[in-house]
Amino acid sequence: MESEGEGVSLPLIHEHLMMPWNDLRKGHCCGHFLAISDGYYCKICDFFVHKKCVDESTEYIEHPLHSIHTLKLLQSKLEFRCDVCDVRDVMDIVNLCYRCEICDFQVDLYCAKYPPPDFIDMSETHHHKLTLLKEEIKFDCDAKCGKFGYGFPYKCHECDLAFHIECVWNPPEAKHLSEVNHTYHPLHPLKLHTGYVPEYSDGTCRLCSRFIIDDKLFYHCSACNFSLDMGCVLNPPPQSVMDLKVHDHQLILRPRIDSFTCNACGLTGDRNPYICLHCDFMIHQECLTLPRLINVNRHDHRVSRTSVLGVVNSVCGVCRQKVDWTWGGYSCQKCPHYVVHSKCATRKDVWNGKELEGVPEETEDIEPYVVIDDNTIQHFSHKEHYLRFHVNGLFWEENKHCSACTQPIYLQSFYGCIDCDFMLHQSCANYPKKKWHVLHNDRLTLVTSVDNICCCDACHRISNGFMYKCGDTELDVLCGSVSEPFVHPSHPHHPLYYIPSVGKKFCNGCDNRVSHALTCIESGCEFLLCFNCATLPQVVKHRVDDDPLSLCYGEKASGEYWCDICEKETDPRIWFYTCKDHRASLHTKCVLGDFPGLMPRSTIKLELDNISLEVVLNNSVSRPFCRVCESHCMYPIVLKMLGISGGLYICSLDCLDRLEL
Repeated sequence: MESEGEGVSLPLIHEHLMMPWNDLRKGHCCGHFLAISDGYYCKICDFFVHKKCVDESTEYIEHPLHSIHTLKLLQSKLEFRCDVCDVRDVMDIVNLCYRCEICDFQVDLYCAKYPPPDFIDMSETHHHKLTLLKEEIKFDCDAKCGKFGYGFPYKCHECDLAFHIECVWNPPEAKHLSEVNHTYHPLHPLKLHTGYVPEYSDGTCRLCSRFIIDDKLFYHCSACNFSLDMGCVLNPPPQSVMDLKVHDHQLILRPRIDSFTCNACGLTGDRNPYICLHCDFMIHQECLTLPRLINVNRHDHRVSRTSVLGVVNSVCGVCRQKVDWTWGGYSCQKCPHYVVHSKCATRKDVWNGKELEGVPEETEDIEPYVVIDDNTIQHFSHKEHYLRFHVNGLFWEENKHCSACTQPIYLQSFYGCIDCDFMLHQSCANYPKKKWHVLHNDRLTLVTSVDNICCCDACHRISNGFMYKCGDTELDVLCGSVSEPFVHPSHPHHPLYYIPSVGKKFCNGCDNRVSHALTCIESGCEFLLCFNCATLPQVVKHRVDDDPLSLCYGEKASGEYWCDICEKETDPRIWFYTCKDHRASLHTKCVLGDFPGLMPRSTIKLELDNISLEVVLNNSVSRPFCRVCESHCMYPIVLKMLGISGGLYICSLDCLDRLEL
């Protein structure tokens, strides 16, 4: 066994480095539960081995059932079957075994470590000694276990009975915890159980409340219906705790089923709180380890744990439900009214798991630009030139696009470069260089130089504009700028919030199932928007009409409606674009196409096929012809293949996927 940094190299056992690990479960080494927790774990393969198995495993052994040759430790390339216990569970032991390279005799690590004795005395159930047969024979087990076939049985020659080894014998080391006396249940001993949890039980550990999973080891008293999982048997919670970060006085464990409200999180519990005898303080066991200072992805500042929130008539900044100010939770020192439930603040989709107590707060500048004068700025994405402010309320600049969101300038105010064609909408110029977002647990960084196209994780649009990124998470600036509360013109009376539990509902804008959505939390209101619909432009220009097109949020109408662009039927209940006199209902996809997030006149590259494509505005008199669907391109932005004489065009994502060269 070799150590490399924090990892351990076990070349006889596994190909990857393994970490020291405590886990009370079956070991892939032997396929059995052991009354130990020390082991080694490979995170890559979810592979766990007992330390005892590994430390005592040598490359070669001798086994009494195959004394003519030594056995070598290896991994079988074929389906594994232990010749001693007949275990065939490949997934449990990953074919790790000792094998005779001459005879193909093989045993798993458990049977190698605990070879059966030649004779056993089981006088409690049978009045004769049993003898181990060292030749494999075909037999029916008289223990009525339901298995039959070839094996090495224990034989009673006087009664002519035969038994599987595992049916009549267990190593002393493997059964020394078959019955335990436990501090928290002194009335009766607890007996070891494997397999299914009794039907009359609630299926949980009495001390920690975790569910006991079938096929896991646990201890049980049938007289009291009292169960403990292996973790609480071997490492029971302490009877008292003194931690001034949790409470000013000593806390005592009250090991009984009793309903209470936890002072730390405000939620009810049904068993085993830690209590303070001086001030009637009660707390869940798991709340003892709540972090003191953290970041949540719903707020720009750190939030700290407090024993009494003290903010009357407040709502949780995550779940938006009412907060009882008399209980504990998390609050922001800079924003007096921002509070969060303890359980909401520490959810895996809200908190990154980092305790920040003692960690200096970041003070880096996240402002996106420096003010030069009243009308001029220097933006961090375009440091080489100054940008000048323009109040654009008169002219349509449909051929000029914002470098951040890639959308046309239209009637919005914008910043334009004094020396080149670089432009930013005023709103896009204000996006901070770093920000928190509801869809990611760490702060995102605004990336302004995108080498190629990215796919937004929220709306699934492809884009080569500015992106908010962290690790594998990518959000275009439209989705990345969404924050709570989010107000949309389609639902002006109630703000919208990101509530993950609504993922199986349908968007009110497009009527599609969504995985990420913004929803109304008002009672009885089921309004919900996907990120794509929430960030659709309100007003657009299209060649189908000289006047601007407005986004219409559906109509309750009967009769047939037709899109003037694709000349197919539309559903008026689903959002569409309409003209000034409301005589048209145009599909949003027909108006915007599949490439609204791509910057016109930019070039993208398909890495796998080594193809370069130019992003082209489809605004000429004659529409280009698509290479794939063999029809005139109707969408406002198309892709032109470079390096091909005459140019070949692609009109949609579907055509791009079907492209064959």
